[in-house]
Amino acid sequence: MTEALPITIKINDDLRDQFTTLHSVTNKLEAQFNFQALTANWYGDEEKVLSITLSLETPKSFEQRKAGFEQLSANKYIISHFSDDVIYCVNKAEQQVCCAIAMTSSEIDLLALHPKLLTIFTQTKLHKVLNLFAKKHSLTAI
Repeated sequence: MTEALPITIKINDDLRDQFTTLHSVTNKLEAQFNFQALTANWYGDEEKVLSITLSLETPKSFEQRKAGFEQLSANKYIISHFSDDVIYCVNKAEQQVCCAIAMTSSEIDLLALHPKLLTIFTQTKLHKVLNLFAKKHSLTAI
């Protein structure tokens, strides 16, 4: 039996269909980010390890996720906006974080024209979000 890694990356189906290599890119990034978080001592207290899901979304699916987050109970969840294209939800009782990250229309168009940028773009965008999260929760940047 295998345990899930603390940081996971999910991809909207439309993005997966449009960018066929995105799945392999995010698999590598999952391993990289989990290793970096481990070395930055994000998992120092095994009783308080956060489960972080990063969800890459289209503009349309991002708006749907955002609406879903905003309907959650304020008593159980903390909803925060990092920017117009990044929103996250923290369930403190379950130590779970779900972060929806939109790939904007202009970013999707750029990546369609220049597919070689997909890896570095995805890495940079997700890395930035993880470090924003780290700063907000007093964790060491990765």
